[in-house]
Order: sequence, then structure tokens, then C-alpha cells
Amino acid sequence: MLTAEQFNFAKKDYERWGIDVHQALETLKSIQISIHCWQGDDISGFEINKSELSGGIDVTGNYPGKARNGEELRADLEKALSLIPGKHRINLHAIYAETDGKAVERNEIKPEHFEKWIDWAKKNALGLDFNPTLFSHEKAADGLTLAHPDESIRQYWIEHCIASRKIAEHMGKELQTTALTNIWIPDGFKDTPSDRLTPRQRLKQSLDQIFAYETNPKFNLDAVESKLFGIGSESYVVGSHEFYLSYALQNNKICLLDTGHFHPTETVSNKLSTMLLFNDKIALHVSRPVRWDSDHVVAFDDELKEIALEIVRNHAINRTIIGLDFFDASINRVAAWTIGTRNMIKALLYALLTPNDYLKKLQDDGKFTERLALMEEFKTYPFGAIWDYYCEQMNVPVKEDWLKDIHHYEQEILLHRHN
Repeated sequence: MLTAEQFNFAKKDYERWGIDVHQALETLKSIQISIHCWQGDDISGFEINKSELSGGIDVTGNYPGKARNGEELRADLEKALSLIPGKHRINLHAIYAETDGKAVERNEIKPEHFEKWIDWAKKNALGLDFNPTLFSHEKAADGLTLAHPDESIRQYWIEHCIASRKIAEHMGKELQTTALTNIWIPDGFKDTPSDRLTPRQRLKQSLDQIFAYETNPKFNLDAVESKLFGIGSESYVVGSHEFYLSYALQNNKICLLDTGHFHPTETVSNKLSTMLLFNDKIALHVSRPVRWDSDHVVAFDDELKEIALEIVRNHAINRTIIGLDFFDASINRVAAWTIGTRNMIKALLYALLTPNDYLKKLQDDGKFTERLALMEEFKTYPFGAIWDYYCEQMNVPVKEDWLKDIHHYEQEILLHRHN
């Protein structure tokens, strides 16, 4: 257990710079992370007629204990949530509908197919977010959906996205919290296209039809997510950053930035200040690319800290919707959720314990030596003691103690599943 002396020693170090540690912890407590359900079952979903994973997405590894149905996936999420400080949200894909053994087309899914998720969220005081699933389906087999030249295929996916938005709105009403519906599509070409414009015209027209159905912004907000390239779309992606940024601004939608969807030399943290100037809200899918969009478990690395700093130092906590997006089947899946989400929260605490206003003043005053020196010194301030105290106060395991819970859960539950 922590001693009051450890926390108080660290607190005094930060208070010398005018940082109210208790206020920082209260602010941290109010931030909800949208935790993606698909880490728990390798993006398999619950459809009766499952298709092979497609859309430039790949999950590697075969660690035992993969969730096989809604009950198991929710139980795994509950275990992860018990190890993560704070109250958060769960992000669902449309393929996690529970249809009582009946085959239901994606353009015919309804709120009733998510009632178990809604009841569970009510019981656990969780919010829900939603995503239409425009991959792993026969009508997406050639890598095109909302930008497809076949009007009937486009219409199918338009109807699916409208159905998804209705479901998210219903979730928001039932849970009395605003859901985010995020649209991502895999559309693109492996080799150099002979026409870049027409597919984007078709995508714009499809989105216009989708959003023609109005939802109540109190219960549902809409986001569009860009990507630079993927497997099978190395040379051209229809829904580029420029496309969705422009579309979101023109149509009052939220532009969602996935940290793995840009060139390896680009950083999302460097984009946030510009985005905040021109957008009321922004949304994130925080992942960890390794050379490409490989969706590794979020680590407490420099880019994660810089993302959190940009959110905090620009007073954008209430304007930024933070979600996670990674899937690793090479390690314990519940541990992956725990590691990644705890790291996102750690990064936000790190940012809240930084003297951001003072560092801004140093920059404005041209005191770049002092700015660099302090930014470097704060990297070794006793942040860990504050984090441990927060975990203790939130009744979750301190330091690596949560691994004991994971090992016990694996032995008692996960290893008894046979996929």
C-alpha cells in the first residue's frame, strides 16, 4: 500500500509550480475513454454467416481465451474495467448484434439486436458508442462500399449506415448519454488509379444520403474517419484525410483521427491544435502503429503523452472524444485492454501535472532555454506516485498488481474456452 508520505512528497513537488494535484485528479476522473469491444474477440463479431476478416485489417496471434459470444465478451470487458480507474464507455461495431440465432442482413439491424448491450451498459453505468461495419462481408469483397460503382451495393451500405445511426441514437436515449457513430470504410485501390475524383464523388453522395436522416444530437453525434492506405489499398484510399476533413467542416460532422492512419512521419498530436481552431469537437482512435497501421496496444510513449498534452494544454478535454482502437491476439486480450486504457489515462494525468501555462509564457517570452530545460526535467518528476495514489483512490490495483487478477481470470475462465 502507498504511504501518505510518498504522495505528499510528490504533491509538493508539483505544487511548487502552481499545480493543484487534487484538482488534476478530479478532472481526470471526469474523462471517459471509449474502449473498443473488438479487442476481445479479434474483430470476429456475432454474425451467423461470418465472413473472413477483410478491408485491410489483420489480427495476428492465437492466444487462448478469445470471447465467443456476447456473454463472454461482456464478462471480459467487466474484468478489464475492474482494473482500469474511472468510469468509461464501450465502443461497439455493428457485427456485435445479437440476433438469437437468426441471420440478419446488416442493412436490417435494429436497436432490438443490441438490447443486451444496452441493459448491460445500464447495469454498469457505461456509455455506448457505435460503428457501422463496412468490411468482412461479401458486398465489400472487392474493397469498395460507399464508393462502389454498383449503385445497388452503395445503397446496401447506405442503408446499413442509416440503421447504425438509428441504433446509436436509441442507445443514447436509453442511457441518457450522447453516442458517437463513426463511419470508416476500406474503399481504395491497390495500384495507381486512373480516376481519383469519381469514387470520391460517389462517397460524398453516399454520405449525403446517410446524413439526410436526422438524429437528435443530444443522443447521437456523427464522425467520419480517414485513412492514408491499407492492405489492398496501398496506392489510393477514397476517404482520405483531406476528403473527410473537408466534408466534416462543410456538413457539421466530427472528423475522427486514428493515430495509425497517417504516414509514419506524421503525428496526430501535431494536427490537434489546427483541428481545434476550426472544429467544435474532434474525435480520436488512439492506436500504436509500428511502421504501418498495425494497431498495437497503446504504450505510454512520447506520442501518446504529446497527444494528451495537446488536449490538456489547449483546454480541449470537453471537446475531444477519446476512443481506442487496437487488436492483439498474441497476448491476453483482457490484459491488452487494461494496458492500453491505463496508458491513455496515465498520459492524461501526465499532461494535467505539467505547468502548461507557465511553459506557454516561457515560449511567448522567447525563453527557449528555460522552456526546454523544464520540459525535460518534468519527464522525471514523481508522476508515478500520483498515478499510484489515483489508482488506490479509485479502488483498482496499484502498479503491476493487476496482473494477478489477469492470471487468476485466465486460469479460472479463459483457458476453459475452446474456440
